[in-house]
This record gives sequence, C-alpha cells and structure tokens, in this order.
Amino acid sequence: MKSQSLVFLLLISVFSMFAQTPSADWQIRTAVLAAPESLRTAATVYGYNEQGDFVILRRGTNEIICIADDPAVEGFSASAYHQSLEPFMARGRQLKEEGKSFQERFDIREQEVKAGTLPMPERSTLYVLTGTINAATGDIENTYLRYVIYLPFATAESTGLPLAPMAPGGPWIMDPGTHRAHIMINPPKN
Repeated sequence: MKSQSLVFLLLISVFSMFAQTPSADWQIRTAVLAAPESLRTAATVYGYNEQGDFVILRRGTNEIICIADDPAVEGFSASAYHQSLEPFMARGRQLKEEGKSFQERFDIREQEVKAGTLPMPERSTLYVLTGTINAATGDIENTYLRYVIYLPFATAESTGLPLAPMAPGGPWIMDPGTHRAHIMINPPKN
C-alpha cells in the first residue's frame, strides 16, 4: 500500500510539472537543441507564457528561429528554421488558431504563395528534434533530429530525388510540385 502511494505521488508530481507551462529558461534551453550548435546562442526563441499564449521568449541576433515544445501536446518536439520561413510558418500558426485543418492550411498557403501574397523563400532549412523529457532532470533524452530543405515547386524530375528514401536515411522529395516541396532527410534511428 505504501509503495502504491509513493507511485501515485510521483505520478501526480510528474503530471503537475508538465501540466503547467515550463519556465522560459527551460523552453529556451530545450528549443535551441533543434538548431545547429554554432547558431544556438544567438537564435530567436518562441515559446509559451503562463497563459499558454505563443510568445517570443528571446530575441536573437542571427537568422535562426527556434520553436519550443508545446506543453499542451504530448511528447517533446522542438524545431528551428531559417528566418526566411517565418512568414510561411506564422501563417500556418494563424490558420491553425482559426481552426483550419491540415489540408485547409495547405490549400490556403498554396494559393497565397502562388498569388504572391505569402512570401516563400526559394530554399530554406528546417530542423525538427523529438525526444523524451526526463522527469527528474528536465533534460531531453532519446533525441532524434530530422532535416527538411524547402524547395518550393521542386519535383522529382527537377531535383533527381526519389519520392521515397532509397535507403535508410536517404534524402527524398515530399510534396513535389507544391509550395511546400521539400527534401526530407530522416537519419536511421538506433
């Protein structure tokens, strides 16, 4: 009975720790892990305030923007991207907040990029880091980093890339021919 009570208290402690918004310091420290190491200290970081609003946690001085893990979503995921992608990313966040589905967001942004009302860079990078949160230390463990290189309207024919990886970790093109065409690189997991 005593061990069950201890387990219950531990679960409540872990749940309460992550049911609330983590500190800005923790969000910054873990968000920048998605960026190349040499660019982390000067990156801009977006995250969440105590009310759950998406806000700037730190203004940076370089070209990288990092997005902290969303505490309202299960699991850990942080991302980093070149500032040239910010209008595209910001528009996606706005449409999601309006309740638009993934396909609606895709279609609206496709139309806006084609119309020239939504800027989209000729090429840009995105890094996505996933992992697990160590409840005792707050460290991110079992990390996995994948790479995305945006090339709007690129195709398999224009790049010579396959539509699926030819080998584990091999590059391939996703969403070919659209505003969101990008090269995916998913390194093999251990």
